[in-house]
Amino acid sequence: MAREIERKYLLTDASWRTSVTGSMLIRQGYLTTLTGGARASVRVRITDTDAFLNIKSMTIGIARDEFEYPIPLDDAQHMLDHLCSGAVIDKWRHHVHFGGLLWEIDEFLGANAGLVVAEVELDSTDQTVPLPSWVGAEVSDDARYYNVALVQTPYTQWKDA
Repeated sequence: MAREIERKYLLTDASWRTSVTGSMLIRQGYLTTLTGGARASVRVRITDTDAFLNIKSMTIGIARDEFEYPIPLDDAQHMLDHLCSGAVIDKWRHHVHFGGLLWEIDEFLGANAGLVVAEVELDSTDQTVPLPSWVGAEVSDDARYYNVALVQTPYTQWKDA
């Protein structure tokens, strides 16, 4: 079974930009929403040249079941255009290596513009995470920062943003 263990953080500044080793534009939308007692989100994602269908358990915290499958790019584009609930998320994903770990920094566009979060995938829930100086508050347990929530309530609509 596929299991994702991931911690998510806000950033204190943009000094991470000097360490970016690669970036890609991501478009993603959700075929399921947080309503109706759903136990998993189903997402379609397009990167530079690839497309994926992703299923992730709807649990709060750093460890969740996750399954991802490649799909034809044309199929993914059709799903984004015609089948998704809520808004489509556009974001730049930047890769930064620090402390032996790959940090993925998502810089959101459109209705989520202004939101920048750093995620790091781990091998275990108790793994020590060396934090770069540009990492701030952890938001792993705050469901507002989950992409599936951002399609329903974009960052620019948050009252305390």
